[in-house]
Amino acid sequence: MLPLDTKGAGGAELKYDDFTFAAAAWTLTAHEARPGHELQFASMVEHGVSLARALFAFNSTNVEGWGLYAEWFMLPYMPEEGKLISLQLRLLRAARAFLDPELQAGTITPAQAMAVLENDVVCSKAFATEEVERFTFRAPGQAVSYFDGYTRILEIRQAAEKALGPKFNVRKFHDFMLAQGLLPPDLMRKAVMEDFVPKQ
Repeated sequence: MLPLDTKGAGGAELKYDDFTFAAAAWTLTAHEARPGHELQFASMVEHGVSLARALFAFNSTNVEGWGLYAEWFMLPYMPEEGKLISLQLRLLRAARAFLDPELQAGTITPAQAMAVLENDVVCSKAFATEEVERFTFRAPGQAVSYFDGYTRILEIRQAAEKALGPKFNVRKFHDFMLAQGLLPPDLMRKAVMEDFVPKQ
């Protein structure tokens, strides 16, 4: 949920225009609905993932990594304008991966992070403001999980593809990943390489 009451200098309300057009709906749907979070959580219910795994293995890296992976997976099926926005949003997640820790370390200022988000990622001032507040006050460290989780899932997939060669089936791979619940990446990789791969 993005707060819609972001204020700028002098208390003036800042307006979002980052998600208010049809081309953005492709990526938002892929991430939040199917094959993203809605499928991810529905699969846990369907497969009866244990309470211990659902409660204690929960981690943002797996959750948001799957959402960004779903965007990547659906990119070829989007219209051209949807692809453009999807790539912009992937750029945002890559920017988060270094802006968040650099703000925590004090190696950049909030103004410098705002400049990257507005000028390089092309976010609205409202969205850039919300992002910097997220990194510094609301949830420091969480925004890194999107790109980290996405790259870890890609690494797991590449390892499975290499191990299985022509026997690799992407649908079976996805079904297996989803059936595991919200495992941290190292445990997910172990499950894939020690359970999924041998059974294929």
